[in-house]
Amino acid sequence: MKMKKVMALALAAAMAMGTLGGCGNTETKADTASSAATTQESKAEGTESTGAAVEDISLKVWVPEEDMEITKDMCDSFQAAHPEYNITWDLSVVGVDESTDALTTDPDAAADVFLIPSGAIAELTEAGLLYPITADIDNVTTLYSASAIQSCSKDGLLYGLPSTPNCWFMYYNKSLYTEDEIKSLETMLAKDLGDGVKNFSCTIANSWYNVAFFYAAGCTLFGPDGTDPTECSWNSANGIAAGEYVIDLAANPKYVEDKDGIAGSLFKEGKLGALCSGTWAAGELKEALGDDLGAAALPTIVINGTETRLSNFIDYKCYSVKSNTQAPLAAQLFAEWLGNEENQLIRYQANGTTPGVVSLQDAPELAEDIATQALIEQTNYATAQPVVSQISQYWTPATAFGEGVINGDITKDNLQASLDTVAENITSTLVE
Repeated sequence: MKMKKVMALALAAAMAMGTLGGCGNTETKADTASSAATTQESKAEGTESTGAAVEDISLKVWVPEEDMEITKDMCDSFQAAHPEYNITWDLSVVGVDESTDALTTDPDAAADVFLIPSGAIAELTEAGLLYPITADIDNVTTLYSASAIQSCSKDGLLYGLPSTPNCWFMYYNKSLYTEDEIKSLETMLAKDLGDGVKNFSCTIANSWYNVAFFYAAGCTLFGPDGTDPTECSWNSANGIAAGEYVIDLAANPKYVEDKDGIAGSLFKEGKLGALCSGTWAAGELKEALGDDLGAAALPTIVINGTETRLSNFIDYKCYSVKSNTQAPLAAQLFAEWLGNEENQLIRYQANGTTPGVVSLQDAPELAEDIATQALIEQTNYATAQPVVSQISQYWTPATAFGEGVINGDITKDNLQASLDTVAENITSTLVE
């Protein structure tokens, strides 16, 4: 009983902290939710001590279509593990990319537990729509990497249980490159792969990709820890070095910009040595190349004479709880259940979803999955996508910069002015 009392007190304390920095009606929602959690805890404790009837609750859950059947089984196993509740389940298919809009459109009709991209946490917490995960928090945080916890947290509170990492890495043709050669982009570009064969492809004209070169050069976006909405050092000396590298890469005849699927087509035809993509491309590339398909973390590059690793964004799909849930403790526990080791392994076995739980990354089931192994390796070098609402101001200016490089409008002569504009546009219009 003592542990449950501690959890209830921790939950109430965490919600009190969250209300101090909230906006709008966050404080009212937090007080209501905290009170509901305490009441729910007391009921559960009384049930165990008196043998009275279990508590009747309802949990509405949104899951992607591919997870519906296994989630039904997870609901059953959760009910079996928590006899203190008699749960009425309401499961609906809502994709991870749809849940954020659905929650903001009608919070009252939204699910209690749902899957969202961690990049939406800043927006949703500032709107007072997410409940912090505090139940069994000390144990929960040991399951995931530091970058996963950082990606799913805001202002020191955890708002999502990391399900799977979202990041890109590099596929390569093993008949064209060795495992040693693909460790360095300079080595790859120096190799002659034969007539009509390109060496490397990325998407410079895409802000989800070109950030990797600026991070590699030592630039920061929204400060060293990604929490300062007024800072972007892309126009610093390091940013100039990164920009010059990207300009040179785009002009290299051995490079091909991945536009309209051209890189995938060339790669499947054996006319491209390596391309940047994610686990979503594994099936079709494996079908085309068979045993010649390799996958690895992103290579190193040399900037200003220093070898440094390409470091792209990483975020996570995560299980979250809405702030006005009527069963806050049970909802937290169920979100944790969906994100635990056993159920992440079940999800991988069913759908190939790369686990976010650290202990599963060395599991035998994953050992032969080259795309999953490459993704896991790249998470060690990636940078957590900043959890600030100002991130919405980043995408368009950074993409415009990449497009300018590819079409030749941005050159080394006007690079400083171009990056000044990028930095100004990323930070100037602060989100209220």
